[in-house]
Amino acid sequence: MGGGTVTRRDFMKTTGVGAAVATGLGANIIVPGRANAAKKKLRIVQWVHFVPAYDEWFNKKYAVEWGQQNDTEVTVDNIGIAGINARAAAEVSAQKGHDLFLFNWPPPSFEEQTVDMKDVYQELERKLGKPIDLGIKSTYNPKTKKYYAFSPSFTPDPVNYRQDLFSQVGLPNGPRSWDEVRSAGAKIKKQFGNPVGIGLANEIDTGMAMRTIMYSFGAHEQDAHGNLALNSPQTLEAIKFVKALFQESMTDEVYTWDASSNNRCMLAGKCSLALNAISITRVAEKDNPDISRKIQLTKALKGPVRAIGLEHVMQCYVVWKFAENIEGAKKFLVDYTTSFKDAFLAGEFYDFPCFPKTVPDLTTLISNDSKAHPPDKYKVFDDVLNWATNVGYPGYANAAIDEIFGTWVLNVMFAKAASGTVSPEDALREADAASKRIFGKWKEKGLV
Repeated sequence: MGGGTVTRRDFMKTTGVGAAVATGLGANIIVPGRANAAKKKLRIVQWVHFVPAYDEWFNKKYAVEWGQQNDTEVTVDNIGIAGINARAAAEVSAQKGHDLFLFNWPPPSFEEQTVDMKDVYQELERKLGKPIDLGIKSTYNPKTKKYYAFSPSFTPDPVNYRQDLFSQVGLPNGPRSWDEVRSAGAKIKKQFGNPVGIGLANEIDTGMAMRTIMYSFGAHEQDAHGNLALNSPQTLEAIKFVKALFQESMTDEVYTWDASSNNRCMLAGKCSLALNAISITRVAEKDNPDISRKIQLTKALKGPVRAIGLEHVMQCYVVWKFAENIEGAKKFLVDYTTSFKDAFLAGEFYDFPCFPKTVPDLTTLISNDSKAHPPDKYKVFDDVLNWATNVGYPGYANAAIDEIFGTWVLNVMFAKAASGTVSPEDALREADAASKRIFGKWKEKGLV
């Protein structure tokens, strides 16, 4: 992931947001309505965006203008990403807080506290056509038939690789498959000392990377109908692959990484490859043009079954049942999404639309970016909807999947097997047992 001057999760270390997280909130922007006599108030909370220019645009331009046009006093609170779940839990506990709350992942475990967003989706579909599948699978519960959140956008998760290093082992355009990552990664580590930079720790980027590998091997936490499907020959094959990948091309440091370690590793010129959003390349463009020219992007890698990747961030807004301005919150989302092209540009292509018609010239824009080295670096995303998927694929991002992800069940499974702490078979058995307990709990609650 990425942020701040280094990575987006580094905001808590590098910009002092950590202190704010302790109290729950970061920057507080109040946007007065017309003539300082606003009849209504709208309170929004969202993360400190990886691209500072996005927050500048959203807080000081978009929210200001929307407030003036809708006779509403808008308050925007920015919070460090590590504080989001705790803040949400505190608001639910108090039954008081913001009208509009942004998660950076699907929040199905909060479903009972949110209003149905079906009408928001219907209004936007009427105006803009159908949203992408990824957005629906990240905000809809087919069991309860409820849209517990709304997603205007998502962030792709491409492969960042060192073109100069891969060229010297015969892959100038980077790897196209996981087998090539393993073979070329081993050669690069042996010849140049640069390991593959994929985490095996209890953090979000490891969780994404392990699922990307699993899904490409035809392994899944659940099937399309929401039934647990972890214990399979395909999962075991993926575990054995990760163990070999670690032994041949990685180093022990990945067991203690945090979510910004892969960014730092690539930006420092140490790693040969990482899975991440464009946070790595955008920071390189600003701070280190030399490394920016060396780091290139490629699409999702092929496994034995398919080429597939995950979204890196899923922007999911909820409106609490206890919100004081539910109507205003929904109108804000409709208006924001309708004019999403401005957000796409302000975020420097970090956030991609869930309603494609909002950025009709997306392919043209990403094909020629003056900041990129080369200018067509981001053209790799022109078919991102063919390979980006949700956590929980091929099913929906339900509450059980959310808990399995958030308690690092799969991260631990892969790390234990890769380190030799237990056998791949025993690691799978342990993870399956934990997943069965989690699925059982949420099925009892009627949410899965």
